[in-house]
Amino acid sequence: MKTAIVILNWNGQKLLEQFLPSVVNFSSELADIYVADNASTDSSIKYIKEFYPSIKIIENTRNEGYAKGYNDALCAVDADIYCLLNSDVEVTKDWLNPVLEVFKTDKNTAVVQPKLLDFKDKNKFEYAGAAGGFLDLFGYPYCRGRVFNNLETILLNLMIFLIFSGHLVHVYLFVLKSINK
Repeated sequence: MKTAIVILNWNGQKLLEQFLPSVVNFSSELADIYVADNASTDSSIKYIKEFYPSIKIIENTRNEGYAKGYNDALCAVDADIYCLLNSDVEVTKDWLNPVLEVFKTDKNTAVVQPKLLDFKDKNKFEYAGAAGGFLDLFGYPYCRGRVFNNLETILLNLMIFLIFSGHLVHVYLFVLKSINK
């Protein structure tokens, strides 16, 4: 199966310098690597051409945002599997093998989402967007295992206040029950 890793970039030379080496080192044998540039005004394209000539560059004529940037770029990529990889992601050895194996062994698979480790604390999962997480009573996403420990202490204090004032007891109990599963 032909695989393409597509990284959207806009004025992200510093991110490319930091994270592109891991992508090239641990992916180039299994996939074609593309950088889709959203009309950067920094030296991103020059940097890629100079240090990573094997990377294919797609130059969007305007920066029309994340979704349109990827949509426009993917029209120029011929592959069976598309990996949309943010420019601030560090990949590790063999990161791509399990993903490709799923596509090879299960023909009904259309989309996969890996578990992401926090860049600064690799003992925790990243939960930006809370993929696999829950919604709190205000509709904000959170990830099981991290709520109430450090990031959401303000929310906890508010919920405790609401509970003691006679409101939302059932919501609080639901959240606790969900966390303890």
